[in-house]
Amino acid sequence: MYRISNIYVLAAFGTIGGALFGFDISSMSAWIGVATYMDYFGHPSSNLQGGITASMSAGSFAGSIAAGWISDRIGRRGALKIASLVWIVGAMVQCSSKSVTHLVAGRVVSGLAIGVTSSQTPVYLSELAPARIRGRIVGIQQWAIEWGILIMYLIAYGCAVGVAGPAAFRICWGIQAVPGLILFIALWFFPESPRWLASKERWEEALDVLALMHGKGNRHDPVVQLEFEEVQEAARVAHQAKDVSFLALFGPRIWKRTACGMSVQMWQQLLGGNVAMYYVVYIFEMAGMTGNTTLWSSAIQYVIFLVTTGVMLPFIDRIGRRTLLLTGSVCCMAVHFTIAGVMASYGHAVPEVDGNANLTWEIKGSAAMAVIAFSYIFTGIYGFTWAPTGWIYASEIFPLKYRAKGVGLSASANWIFNFALAYFVAPAFHNIQWRTYIIFGVFCFTMTIHVFFTYPETVGRTLEEIDMVFDTDIKPWRTNQIEDKFRMELEQKQGRVVEGDAKEEGSNASHEEVV
Repeated sequence: MYRISNIYVLAAFGTIGGALFGFDISSMSAWIGVATYMDYFGHPSSNLQGGITASMSAGSFAGSIAAGWISDRIGRRGALKIASLVWIVGAMVQCSSKSVTHLVAGRVVSGLAIGVTSSQTPVYLSELAPARIRGRIVGIQQWAIEWGILIMYLIAYGCAVGVAGPAAFRICWGIQAVPGLILFIALWFFPESPRWLASKERWEEALDVLALMHGKGNRHDPVVQLEFEEVQEAARVAHQAKDVSFLALFGPRIWKRTACGMSVQMWQQLLGGNVAMYYVVYIFEMAGMTGNTTLWSSAIQYVIFLVTTGVMLPFIDRIGRRTLLLTGSVCCMAVHFTIAGVMASYGHAVPEVDGNANLTWEIKGSAAMAVIAFSYIFTGIYGFTWAPTGWIYASEIFPLKYRAKGVGLSASANWIFNFALAYFVAPAFHNIQWRTYIIFGVFCFTMTIHVFFTYPETVGRTLEEIDMVFDTDIKPWRTNQIEDKFRMELEQKQGRVVEGDAKEEGSNASHEEVV
């Protein structure tokens, strides 16, 4: 069967798994301020709306926990195929929702699929991509999430203003099945991960995939041969022990990586992205916007998110992971504290905002415009830094033996905090208003300290080289000083090839002279 060999084409189709997450985010955020949705589901309270929104994250948490086990047994492609089918089922359940319970059930099913795709798509792409462009390839996962957010939001907007009655949100939620179907079909033309094939001792197939991806089909290409040697060594180490359990991820030599993987996903949520993505409509309503103006202003924020990540991807492998994470946390901290200060100084408590009893704080005039502007700035900073880098870092720090389960466990940390915040933010805006931003600002301060002192630099290194980075005693802020072993070995191997060719030419010349 024909296999796609272009890594960018693979990333474009593979990260539809990320787009599924984006579809589900805006399939809810677009409707929470629309009368059609609120009337049909009985005007959910802030607590109930938080539960509806968070239900997808609950399913994603369960899916990400199971994802590593599934991926290790049937392969990265197989796991993504199953997730695609589950997603289609979830979309159909949501489309047919007759009650809040029915809707929550559909979002939980969809969440199961997202838990698998969000954790295993980065694993799959990181195991296929060359080290020099791994960041941008895995980062496309985040960009796909943002495309999904924007596309579904625009679909929801079109349905909200152009379709009457419950059919509006049913069409919107039913359309979600389409990208799942596209991904399922595309996966039949994807190569399997060479590192997973090696873990199953399917060496010829692993070498074929490496040649296909990195050597234009040439098995003897120096890059392919060196990659294959490293994959063989990693697989040999992986086979020295039995199957990895989740408890093994906290063993003596691996716990630091597990801590980094889980915490980078946790901090990505606690940075405050949920405020910007799930409840952006609430923010703009508090700032005095109504109707279509609120929907279009929210769409602008999603466009900013998409553009900033897209601009960063070509450069993400030239900038250190630590640099992006630290810059993002410091800047977002400043934005959160600024928004809190403006809302506290110029806003006031109200019984409700424009008929929405979930909101009890209002801000008007130029101060409201400032809140909106800083919300846009936050989204841009998030898109440049933590949004793509959090997924990249978690996908590349685990050795082969632990990778699928390690990234799955890391993603589960993302989803459990996603669940908590999706549930927390709606009641928070109701009960503590502007103080919500103070909480996120403190989170940003804490993560800055944590990242600086515990996260080694991984940019530009092969997955096997990263093992060496974590196994040294060098302080995390000095790990960029470790020699690039892969590049040195490649240069030596290429040098030997050139030297061998030169000797062969010299021998032929001598032979011709004798003749």
